[in-house]
Amino acid sequence: MKDDSGCVFCKIVSSSLEAAVVFEDNDTLAFLDNRPLFHGHTLVVPKEHFETLSDLPPSFIDQFFKNVQLICRGVEAAMDAEGSFVAMNNRVSQSVPHLHVHVVPRRRKDGLKGFFWPRTKYSDDQQLNEVKDRIRSTISQIKKRDVG
Repeated sequence: MKDDSGCVFCKIVSSSLEAAVVFEDNDTLAFLDNRPLFHGHTLVVPKEHFETLSDLPPSFIDQFFKNVQLICRGVEAAMDAEGSFVAMNNRVSQSVPHLHVHVVPRRRKDGLKGFFWPRTKYSDDQQLNEVKDRIRSTISQIKKRDVG
């Protein structure tokens, strides 16, 4: 598997750097953003190091975006959101040069306008872990429902 030892997200994938993981399968990892727009803001990354969407091989696209869709459903349900903002940057404004999709829970009149959004923090590890566990549990329920 291709990786970049200096990449923060590759370090999270390899477990050499901690993250609040909400989903994992063979090719994808999803974890809470450490500077979320809103609680529940999740990053979805391919485990293999690809810098941009253009670099993602066609054979990865289908399952990766099925996982993005699953995470989106899980985040919205777990956070009681009215919707979500799903986005990715390619090079410009890409703070970590590893393909990642932002899944941000949204509510009407939540204060986000344009692309100048203030970041927030979790008050402590307990709050972060409560949000992580809620999203993980909801994703698991959705997967069971979809299969069964």
